[in-house]
Amino acid sequence: MDPTRHRKNFYLANARWLGAGLLCTFGSSFGQTYFIALFASQFMALHGLSDGDWGTLYAGATLTSAALLIKAGPLADTMSLRKLAILVIAGFALICVGMALHESIVMLFLMVLGLRFFGQGMIGHVGMTATARWFQARRGRAIAITSLGYGIGEAVLPALAVLAMALVGWRGTWLLAAGILILVFGGALWVLLARDREPQGGETSGPATGALGRHWTRPEALRHWSYWALFPGILTPSFIGTVIFFHQAHVSGEKGWSLIEMAAGYPVYAACAMIAVFIAGRITDGFGALTLLPLFLLPTGLGIALLGTSDAVWIWGVVLGCIGFGSGFSSALNGAVWAEIYGTRHLGAVRALAVSVMVFSSAIGPAITGLLIDAGITLERQGIVMMLWCFGLSAVFVLVARRLRMLVATPA
Repeated sequence: MDPTRHRKNFYLANARWLGAGLLCTFGSSFGQTYFIALFASQFMALHGLSDGDWGTLYAGATLTSAALLIKAGPLADTMSLRKLAILVIAGFALICVGMALHESIVMLFLMVLGLRFFGQGMIGHVGMTATARWFQARRGRAIAITSLGYGIGEAVLPALAVLAMALVGWRGTWLLAAGILILVFGGALWVLLARDREPQGGETSGPATGALGRHWTRPEALRHWSYWALFPGILTPSFIGTVIFFHQAHVSGEKGWSLIEMAAGYPVYAACAMIAVFIAGRITDGFGALTLLPLFLLPTGLGIALLGTSDAVWIWGVVLGCIGFGSGFSSALNGAVWAEIYGTRHLGAVRALAVSVMVFSSAIGPAITGLLIDAGITLERQGIVMMLWCFGLSAVFVLVARRLRMLVATPA
Protein backbone atom coordinates (compact mmCIF):
# COMPACT_ATOMS: atom_id res chain seq x y z
CA MET A 1 0.00 0.00 0.00
CA ASP A 2 1.14 3.55 -0.74
CA PRO A 3 2.63 4.90 2.56
CA THR A 4 0.98 8.30 2.05
CA ARG A 5 -2.42 6.68 1.56
CA HIS A 6 -1.80 4.48 4.60
CA ARG A 7 -1.11 7.54 6.74
CA LYS A 8 -4.27 9.25 5.44
CA ASN A 9 -6.29 6.14 6.24
CA PHE A 10 -4.91 6.15 9.78
CA TYR A 11 -5.85 9.77 10.37
CA LEU A 12 -9.31 9.42 8.79
CA ALA A 13 -10.14 6.17 10.56
CA ASN A 14 -9.18 7.64 13.92
CA ALA A 15 -10.35 11.23 13.42
CA ARG A 16 -12.87 10.89 16.29
CA TRP A 17 -10.23 10.06 18.91
CA LEU A 18 -7.47 12.23 17.51
CA GLY A 19 -9.89 15.17 17.42
CA ALA A 20 -10.92 14.57 21.03
CA GLY A 21 -7.31 14.54 22.19
CA LEU A 22 -6.51 17.71 20.26
CA LEU A 23 -9.54 19.50 21.68
CA CYS A 24 -8.48 18.60 25.23
CA THR A 25 -5.02 20.11 24.80
CA PHE A 26 -6.35 23.15 22.92
CA GLY A 27 -8.94 23.71 25.64
CA SER A 28 -6.19 23.78 28.26
CA SER A 29 -5.05 27.12 26.78
CA PHE A 30 -7.43 29.12 28.99
CA GLY A 31 -5.50 27.90 32.04
CA GLN A 32 -1.97 28.34 30.70
CA THR A 33 0.44 31.02 31.91
CA TYR A 34 0.61 32.86 28.58
CA PHE A 35 -3.19 33.37 28.59
CA ILE A 36 -3.66 34.27 32.26
CA ALA A 37 -0.70 36.71 32.09
CA LEU A 38 -2.61 38.79 29.54
CA PHE A 39 -4.93 39.90 32.37
CA ALA A 40 -2.20 40.55 34.96
CA SER A 41 -2.41 44.34 34.81
CA GLN A 42 -6.19 44.27 35.36
CA PHE A 43 -5.88 41.92 38.32
CA MET A 44 -3.08 43.95 39.87
CA ALA A 45 -4.98 47.22 39.43
CA LEU A 46 -8.22 45.78 40.84
CA HIS A 47 -6.60 44.43 43.99
CA GLY A 48 -3.68 46.84 44.41
CA LEU A 49 -1.08 44.12 43.93
CA SER A 50 2.59 44.63 43.20
CA ASP A 51 4.48 42.42 40.74
CA GLY A 52 5.80 40.44 43.69
CA ASP A 53 2.33 40.07 45.22
CA TRP A 54 0.88 38.82 41.93
CA GLY A 55 3.78 36.42 41.39
CA THR A 56 3.41 35.01 44.90
CA LEU A 57 -0.35 34.54 44.53
CA TYR A 58 0.13 32.86 41.17
CA ALA A 59 2.83 30.54 42.48
CA GLY A 60 0.73 29.59 45.52
CA ALA A 61 -2.32 28.81 43.40
CA THR A 62 -0.25 26.76 40.94
CA LEU A 63 1.46 24.75 43.69
CA THR A 64 -1.92 23.96 45.25
CA SER A 65 -3.25 22.82 41.88
CA ALA A 66 -0.24 20.51 41.50
CA ALA A 67 -1.07 18.84 44.83
CA LEU A 68 -4.73 18.40 43.81
CA LEU A 69 -3.70 16.89 40.50
CA ILE A 70 -1.90 14.03 42.25
CA LYS A 71 -5.23 13.04 43.82
CA ALA A 72 -7.47 13.69 40.81
CA GLY A 73 -5.21 12.35 38.04
CA PRO A 74 -6.00 8.64 38.65
CA LEU A 75 -9.64 9.33 37.73
CA ALA A 76 -8.45 8.92 34.13
CA ASP A 77 -7.98 5.21 34.96
CA THR A 78 -11.29 4.57 36.71
CA MET A 79 -13.92 6.92 35.24
CA SER A 80 -15.45 7.00 31.78
CA LEU A 81 -13.30 9.38 29.75
CA ARG A 82 -16.42 10.97 28.29
CA LYS A 83 -17.87 11.67 31.73
CA LEU A 84 -14.54 12.86 33.15
CA ALA A 85 -13.87 15.20 30.23
CA ILE A 86 -17.32 16.79 30.50
CA LEU A 87 -17.01 17.22 34.27
CA VAL A 88 -13.61 18.87 33.86
CA ILE A 89 -14.90 21.18 31.10
CA ALA A 90 -17.91 22.12 33.24
CA GLY A 91 -15.68 22.92 36.23
CA PHE A 92 -13.30 24.86 33.97
CA ALA A 93 -16.14 26.95 32.54
CA LEU A 94 -17.51 27.66 36.02
CA ILE A 95 -14.09 28.92 37.09
CA CYS A 96 -13.98 31.24 34.07
CA VAL A 97 -17.35 32.69 35.12
CA GLY A 98 -15.97 33.15 38.63
CA MET A 99 -12.94 34.94 37.22
CA ALA A 100 -15.23 37.35 35.36
CA LEU A 101 -17.33 38.11 38.45
CA HIS A 102 -14.76 38.03 41.26
CA GLU A 103 -14.11 41.10 43.41
CA SER A 104 -11.94 39.90 46.30
CA ILE A 105 -8.32 38.78 46.37
CA VAL A 106 -9.38 35.50 48.02
CA MET A 107 -11.63 34.76 45.08
CA LEU A 108 -8.82 35.67 42.69
CA PHE A 109 -6.59 33.09 44.37
CA LEU A 110 -9.31 30.43 44.16
CA MET A 111 -10.07 31.21 40.53
CA VAL A 112 -6.39 31.09 39.50
CA LEU A 113 -6.15 27.80 41.38
CA GLY A 114 -9.13 26.49 39.40
CA LEU A 115 -7.71 27.66 36.09
CA ARG A 116 -4.40 25.94 36.78
CA PHE A 117 -6.04 22.73 38.03
CA PHE A 118 -8.67 22.30 35.32
CA GLY A 119 -6.73 24.00 32.51
CA GLN A 120 -3.00 23.44 32.79
CA GLY A 121 -3.60 20.20 34.68
CA MET A 122 -6.64 18.01 34.23
CA ILE A 123 -8.02 18.60 30.75
CA GLY A 124 -4.63 18.19 29.06
CA HIS A 125 -3.92 15.17 31.28
CA VAL A 126 -7.19 13.55 30.16
CA GLY A 127 -6.38 14.10 26.48
CA MET A 128 -2.78 12.89 26.61
CA THR A 129 -3.55 9.90 28.85
CA ALA A 130 -6.42 8.81 26.62
CA THR A 131 -4.31 9.10 23.47
CA ALA A 132 -1.43 7.09 24.95
CA ARG A 133 -3.92 4.40 26.01
CA TRP A 134 -5.87 4.32 22.74
CA PHE A 135 -2.84 3.89 20.49
CA GLN A 136 0.15 1.60 20.68
CA ALA A 137 1.84 0.92 17.33
CA ARG A 138 1.23 4.51 16.15
CA ARG A 139 1.28 6.17 19.56
CA GLY A 140 3.89 8.72 18.50
CA ARG A 141 1.86 9.92 15.54
CA ALA A 142 -1.33 10.08 17.61
CA ILE A 143 0.35 12.04 20.41
CA ALA A 144 1.74 14.47 17.83
CA ILE A 145 -1.83 15.24 16.69
CA THR A 146 -3.05 15.60 20.27
CA SER A 147 -0.11 17.87 21.17
CA LEU A 148 -1.00 20.20 18.28
CA GLY A 149 -3.69 21.66 20.51
CA TYR A 150 -1.06 23.29 22.71
CA GLY A 151 0.65 24.93 19.74
CA ILE A 152 -2.60 26.10 18.16
CA GLY A 153 -3.61 27.73 21.41
CA GLU A 154 -0.25 29.48 21.76
CA ALA A 155 -0.46 30.72 18.17
CA VAL A 156 -3.98 32.12 18.07
CA LEU A 157 -5.41 32.74 21.54
CA PRO A 158 -3.25 35.67 22.75
CA ALA A 159 -4.22 37.84 19.78
CA LEU A 160 -7.87 36.79 20.01
CA ALA A 161 -7.92 37.53 23.75
CA VAL A 162 -6.48 41.02 23.22
CA LEU A 163 -9.13 41.67 20.56
CA ALA A 164 -11.88 40.37 22.85
CA MET A 165 -10.73 42.62 25.70
CA ALA A 166 -10.89 45.62 23.39
CA LEU A 167 -14.46 44.71 22.38
CA VAL A 168 -16.07 43.37 25.57
CA GLY A 169 -13.59 44.16 28.37
CA TRP A 170 -11.55 41.73 30.44
CA ARG A 171 -14.53 40.44 32.41
CA GLY A 172 -16.51 39.88 29.24
CA THR A 173 -13.56 37.96 27.79
CA TRP A 174 -13.65 35.48 30.66
CA LEU A 175 -17.41 35.02 30.18
CA LEU A 176 -16.76 34.44 26.49
CA ALA A 177 -14.15 31.82 27.40
CA ALA A 178 -16.69 30.06 29.63
CA GLY A 179 -19.25 29.96 26.81
CA ILE A 180 -16.72 28.58 24.34
CA LEU A 181 -15.64 25.87 26.78
CA ILE A 182 -19.21 24.69 27.37
CA LEU A 183 -20.71 25.05 23.90
CA VAL A 184 -17.76 24.28 21.65
CA PHE A 185 -15.39 22.08 23.63
CA GLY A 186 -17.98 20.41 25.85
CA GLY A 187 -20.37 19.77 22.99
CA ALA A 188 -17.69 18.40 20.69
CA LEU A 189 -16.15 16.13 23.35
CA TRP A 190 -19.60 14.77 24.25
CA VAL A 191 -20.01 13.65 20.64
CA LEU A 192 -16.46 12.49 19.95
CA LEU A 193 -16.06 10.49 23.16
CA ALA A 194 -19.35 8.64 22.73
CA ARG A 195 -17.25 5.68 21.54
CA ASP A 196 -14.12 4.42 23.27
CA ARG A 197 -11.21 2.89 21.39
CA GLU A 198 -9.14 -0.25 21.86
CA PRO A 199 -5.82 -0.68 20.00
CA GLN A 200 -6.64 -2.49 16.76
CA GLY A 201 -5.05 -4.23 13.80
CA GLY A 202 -1.47 -5.19 14.59
CA GLU A 203 -1.73 -3.57 18.01
CA THR A 204 -2.27 -5.41 21.24
CA SER A 205 -5.90 -5.55 22.32
CA GLY A 206 -6.56 -4.13 25.76
CA PRO A 207 -4.10 -2.35 28.07
CA ALA A 208 -0.49 -2.57 26.91
CA THR A 209 2.16 -3.75 29.35
CA GLY A 210 5.31 -1.83 30.15
CA ALA A 211 8.81 -2.81 31.27
CA LEU A 212 9.30 -6.42 32.39
CA GLY A 213 5.93 -7.25 30.78
CA ARG A 214 4.04 -5.70 33.71
CA HIS A 215 1.23 -3.25 34.38
CA TRP A 216 2.92 -0.93 36.89
CA THR A 217 0.89 0.78 39.62
CA ARG A 218 1.95 4.20 40.85
CA PRO A 219 3.42 2.85 44.14
CA GLU A 220 5.43 0.29 42.16
CA ALA A 221 6.72 2.98 39.80
CA LEU A 222 7.65 5.21 42.75
CA ARG A 223 9.71 2.43 44.28
CA HIS A 224 11.72 1.96 41.09
CA TRP A 225 14.80 4.04 40.25
CA SER A 226 13.53 4.81 36.74
CA TYR A 227 10.73 7.12 37.89
CA TRP A 228 13.07 9.35 39.87
CA ALA A 229 15.76 9.28 37.20
CA LEU A 230 13.32 10.82 34.73
CA PHE A 231 12.03 13.59 37.00
CA PRO A 232 14.89 16.16 36.68
CA GLY A 233 14.52 16.20 32.91
CA ILE A 234 10.72 16.13 32.91
CA LEU A 235 10.45 19.31 35.02
CA THR A 236 13.10 21.28 33.12
CA PRO A 237 11.21 22.39 29.95
CA SER A 238 8.25 23.57 32.02
CA PHE A 239 10.59 25.47 34.37
CA ILE A 240 12.52 27.23 31.60
CA GLY A 241 9.53 27.84 29.32
CA THR A 242 7.51 29.47 32.09
CA VAL A 243 10.49 31.58 33.16
CA ILE A 244 10.92 32.96 29.63
CA PHE A 245 7.24 33.88 29.28
CA PHE A 246 6.82 35.19 32.82
CA HIS A 247 9.89 37.47 32.69
CA GLN A 248 9.36 38.83 29.20
CA ALA A 249 8.77 42.33 30.63
CA HIS A 250 12.17 42.11 32.37
CA VAL A 251 13.80 41.02 29.11
CA SER A 252 12.07 43.88 27.32
CA GLY A 253 13.50 46.40 29.78
CA GLU A 254 17.01 44.92 29.76
CA LYS A 255 17.22 44.69 25.98
CA GLY A 256 15.28 47.82 25.07
CA TRP A 257 12.77 45.83 23.02
CA SER A 258 9.08 46.73 22.90
CA LEU A 259 6.53 44.07 23.81
CA ILE A 260 4.96 44.56 20.38
CA GLU A 261 8.28 43.69 18.72
CA MET A 262 8.64 40.66 20.98
CA ALA A 263 5.12 39.45 20.16
CA ALA A 264 6.35 38.43 16.70
CA GLY A 265 8.25 35.60 18.38
CA TYR A 266 5.14 33.74 19.56
CA PRO A 267 4.09 32.39 16.15
CA VAL A 268 7.70 31.20 15.72
CA TYR A 269 7.46 29.40 19.07
CA ALA A 270 4.15 27.76 18.16
CA ALA A 271 5.29 26.75 14.66
CA CYS A 272 8.51 25.18 15.95
CA ALA A 273 6.61 23.33 18.68
CA MET A 274 4.17 21.88 16.15
CA ILE A 275 6.95 20.83 13.76
CA ALA A 276 8.84 19.23 16.66
CA VAL A 277 5.94 17.08 17.85
CA PHE A 278 5.57 15.52 14.40
CA ILE A 279 9.30 14.83 14.14
CA ALA A 280 9.22 13.36 17.65
CA GLY A 281 6.13 11.33 16.81
CA ARG A 282 7.87 9.68 13.87
CA ILE A 283 10.93 8.96 16.04
CA THR A 284 8.70 7.45 18.73
CA ASP A 285 6.87 5.19 16.28
CA GLY A 286 10.08 4.08 14.60
CA PHE A 287 12.47 3.73 17.51
CA GLY A 288 10.51 4.18 20.76
CA ALA A 289 9.99 7.17 23.07
CA LEU A 290 13.22 6.43 24.95
CA THR A 291 15.18 7.50 21.85
CA LEU A 292 14.02 11.07 22.57
CA LEU A 293 15.33 11.05 26.13
CA PRO A 294 18.91 12.22 25.40
CA LEU A 295 17.68 14.73 22.79
CA PHE A 296 14.62 16.57 24.10
CA LEU A 297 16.43 19.05 26.40
CA LEU A 298 19.05 20.19 23.86
CA PRO A 299 16.90 22.79 21.99
CA THR A 300 15.66 24.29 25.27
CA GLY A 301 19.18 24.59 26.67
CA LEU A 302 20.43 26.19 23.46
CA GLY A 303 17.49 28.61 23.34
CA ILE A 304 17.88 30.02 26.85
CA ALA A 305 21.64 30.45 26.33
CA LEU A 306 21.16 32.36 23.06
CA LEU A 307 19.32 35.13 24.91
CA GLY A 308 22.65 36.64 25.95
CA THR A 309 24.31 36.52 22.53
CA SER A 310 22.72 39.61 20.94
CA ASP A 311 20.73 42.75 21.72
CA ALA A 312 19.01 42.66 18.31
CA VAL A 313 15.32 41.83 18.67
CA TRP A 314 15.50 39.03 16.08
CA ILE A 315 17.35 36.90 18.64
CA TRP A 316 14.12 36.74 20.66
CA GLY A 317 12.46 34.85 17.80
CA VAL A 318 15.41 32.45 17.67
CA VAL A 319 15.23 31.92 21.44
CA LEU A 320 11.49 31.20 21.34
CA GLY A 321 11.92 28.98 18.29
CA CYS A 322 14.48 26.80 20.08
CA ILE A 323 12.38 26.65 23.25
CA GLY A 324 9.30 25.87 21.16
CA PHE A 325 11.16 23.03 19.49
CA GLY A 326 12.14 21.71 22.93
CA SER A 327 8.55 22.07 24.10
CA GLY A 328 7.32 19.99 21.16
CA PHE A 329 9.88 17.27 21.88
CA SER A 330 8.91 17.36 25.56
CA SER A 331 5.18 17.05 24.81
CA ALA A 332 5.76 14.01 22.62
CA LEU A 333 8.06 12.40 25.18
CA ASN A 334 5.68 12.99 28.09
CA GLY A 335 2.79 11.64 26.09
CA ALA A 336 4.50 8.35 25.24
CA VAL A 337 7.30 7.51 27.66
CA TRP A 338 5.15 6.68 30.69
CA ALA A 339 3.05 4.21 28.70
CA GLU A 340 6.17 2.67 27.16
CA ILE A 341 7.83 2.08 30.55
CA TYR A 342 4.89 1.45 32.89
CA GLY A 343 2.07 0.24 30.65
CA THR A 344 -1.39 1.73 30.17
CA ARG A 345 -3.62 0.07 32.77
CA HIS A 346 -2.66 2.56 35.53
CA LEU A 347 -1.38 5.27 33.21
CA GLY A 348 -3.57 8.04 34.64
CA ALA A 349 -2.16 7.57 38.14
CA VAL A 350 1.44 7.16 36.98
CA ARG A 351 1.31 10.14 34.64
CA ALA A 352 -0.58 12.41 37.07
CA LEU A 353 2.36 12.64 39.44
CA ALA A 354 4.68 13.55 36.56
CA VAL A 355 2.26 16.24 35.37
CA SER A 356 1.99 17.62 38.91
CA VAL A 357 5.79 17.90 39.01
CA MET A 358 5.70 19.89 35.76
CA VAL A 359 3.03 22.16 37.22
CA PHE A 360 5.16 22.53 40.36
CA SER A 361 8.20 23.52 38.30
CA SER A 362 6.14 26.10 36.41
CA ALA A 363 5.22 27.64 39.78
CA ILE A 364 8.67 27.83 41.34
CA GLY A 365 10.54 28.83 38.17
CA PRO A 366 9.45 32.49 38.07
CA ALA A 367 9.88 32.83 41.84
CA ILE A 368 13.45 31.46 41.94
CA THR A 369 14.66 33.34 38.87
CA GLY A 370 12.89 36.51 40.03
CA LEU A 371 14.77 36.44 43.33
CA LEU A 372 18.04 35.97 41.46
CA ILE A 373 17.20 38.92 39.21
CA ASP A 374 16.54 41.02 42.32
CA ALA A 375 19.96 39.93 43.61
CA GLY A 376 21.59 41.29 40.44
CA ILE A 377 21.97 38.04 38.50
CA THR A 378 20.47 38.75 35.11
CA LEU A 379 18.34 36.25 33.22
CA GLU A 380 21.07 36.10 30.56
CA ARG A 381 23.61 34.89 33.14
CA GLN A 382 21.10 32.45 34.58
CA GLY A 383 20.54 31.15 31.05
CA ILE A 384 24.14 29.88 30.85
CA VAL A 385 23.58 27.79 33.99
CA MET A 386 20.28 26.46 32.59
CA MET A 387 22.03 25.49 29.35
CA LEU A 388 24.72 23.56 31.25
CA TRP A 389 21.98 21.82 33.24
CA CYS A 390 20.16 20.78 30.04
CA PHE A 391 23.30 19.55 28.30
CA GLY A 392 24.53 17.72 31.40
CA LEU A 393 21.20 15.93 31.86
CA SER A 394 21.17 14.98 28.18
CA ALA A 395 24.50 13.23 28.67
CA VAL A 396 23.18 11.40 31.74
CA PHE A 397 20.03 10.40 29.85
CA VAL A 398 22.13 8.53 27.27
CA LEU A 399 22.91 6.02 30.03
CA VAL A 400 19.40 6.14 31.53
CA ALA A 401 17.78 5.46 28.15
CA ARG A 402 20.10 2.51 27.57
CA ARG A 403 19.15 0.88 30.88
CA LEU A 404 15.45 1.59 30.43
CA ARG A 405 15.50 0.13 26.90
CA MET A 406 16.86 -3.10 28.35
CA LEU A 407 14.05 -3.16 30.95
CA VAL A 408 11.36 -2.56 28.34
CA ALA A 409 12.77 -5.36 26.18
CA THR A 410 12.83 -7.81 29.10
CA PRO A 411 9.80 -10.18 29.02
CA ALA A 412 7.68 -10.98 32.08
